[in-house]
Amino acid sequence: MSRGAVFFDRDGVLNRDVAYAHRPDQIEWMPGAAQALKLANDAGRLVFVVTNQSGIARGMFAEADVQALHRWMGEALAAEGARIDGWRYCPHHPDGTVPAYARECDDRKPAPGMITALIAEHDLDPARSFLIGDMPRDVQAAEAAGIRGLLFDGGDLPALVAYGLTLTA
Repeated sequence: MSRGAVFFDRDGVLNRDVAYAHRPDQIEWMPGAAQALKLANDAGRLVFVVTNQSGIARGMFAEADVQALHRWMGEALAAEGARIDGWRYCPHHPDGTVPAYARECDDRKPAPGMITALIAEHDLDPARSFLIGDMPRDVQAAEAAGIRGLLFDGGDLPALVAYGLTLTA
């Protein structure tokens, strides 16, 4: 039987959106972020972060910066007992200034590519999976991938995770 998962957008959900965060000193955790992840972990769900990172396409920072930040974030959350099972980011943007990244992409939300790839790679049950995002494009990506999408308004993230878990039990 395949497992369910909780997908989180990064900026605006796990950490405050400060526009193009790519260093640890730019991260301010949202209240309850680690607790929310731990709720999903304890429920037996895999936890993934799926995030658009157009700053790469815009030449503001490199993929290595995003990868290093994600390692740091994972370690910081693990120190609080929360686990992230995988990270996906889309470095592309059609208005990018770095030619290798200046294009449309099936991974860039609202397209569902990051989510559908993780579903396939981990044999996930879409009916037992959901995404939490802070933008309508996040919810659109979730729905296009065949999972439920929940819009986070900056309130109680653990309560929203608990609600999502009841919807996808």
